[in-house]
Amino acid sequence: MTREAARPSTTSHPSGTGIGRLTSYAHGGGCACKIPPGELEDAVKGLTGQNSPDVLVGLDDGDDAAAVLVRPDLAVLSTADFFTPVVDDARDWGRIAAANALSDIYAMGGAPVVAINLVGWPNEKLGLDVLREVLRGGMDVATAAGISVTGGHSITAPEPLYGMAATGIVAPEKLMRNDAAEPGLPITLTKPIGVGILNNKHKATGEVSQAAVDSMTTLNREAARAAVEAGVRAATDVTGFGLLGHLYKMCRASGIAAELDFSAVPTIDGAKEALAEGFIPGGSRRNLDWVRPHLETSLSEEELVLLADAQTSGGLLLIGEVPGYPVIGHTTERTGDAYIKA
Repeated sequence: MTREAARPSTTSHPSGTGIGRLTSYAHGGGCACKIPPGELEDAVKGLTGQNSPDVLVGLDDGDDAAAVLVRPDLAVLSTADFFTPVVDDARDWGRIAAANALSDIYAMGGAPVVAINLVGWPNEKLGLDVLREVLRGGMDVATAAGISVTGGHSITAPEPLYGMAATGIVAPEKLMRNDAAEPGLPITLTKPIGVGILNNKHKATGEVSQAAVDSMTTLNREAARAAVEAGVRAATDVTGFGLLGHLYKMCRASGIAAELDFSAVPTIDGAKEALAEGFIPGGSRRNLDWVRPHLETSLSEEELVLLADAQTSGGLLLIGEVPGYPVIGHTTERTGDAYIKA
């Protein structure tokens, strides 16, 4: 791929009035504004282990969506995802947030059937015409996914928030989950990493990476279909905890280990250059700090930060080879303290 030229930041605002940059209204951006993974696990500790026989996937391993059996041949998937602005263009933010929310359904091997909007809005700072553009972007992606947006819920909030709650379906035998990985299999990644770094640069400078926007607004639908057809049963999507964080969660939940080939991991054009310039999200450093005790590596700190970069609407991380997508490592038996070698 060739590097996309940066273009000036443009906040979608139909009235043309000056509201400043959308990302300036938020302390973080995209999935990088998640509660740090270790803190989140502490918060839900003691809430796991619900024993309903119909719950196929619940809280236990922090999977992408809940899965509940409603009849022998059908499970319902339920998920929700929202975040602060990751780009200055309101419609693009809506598209990114919607693709990110629907990704959880695809990561489970399912198909979305309906979504509702989740909104927090600082009415005194941002007009509702800006919100309308955000919602329009979400609807664009829902339409591309072949589903309807049937309503939602909104509150006033100190910073803008947008996302979706999505419902999907999956045949139980095709369910992909993060605790089903086995040793001795290839590891496949379906999107390049580095959008967190590029989004951090965008927030600091106003430069837009169209390559990052294109990646974040691409649905994981085709990748999920290919994975199911290839017989993959262990998967997750790479979002706020970074490639390292999500792979660590899969290995821990499955009781295995993994070896990564850094040279095989695809990156978005411009990400390595932005990293060298020092554009590193705080969430990416927190991800690395969380995984580091479980990591055996000879990589440089800069390379590790890239692997831990907090992604927004990232690709699928699949245990198994899927035609058309790069293999970035393989799973192994866990024989020592480390879960990941890189």
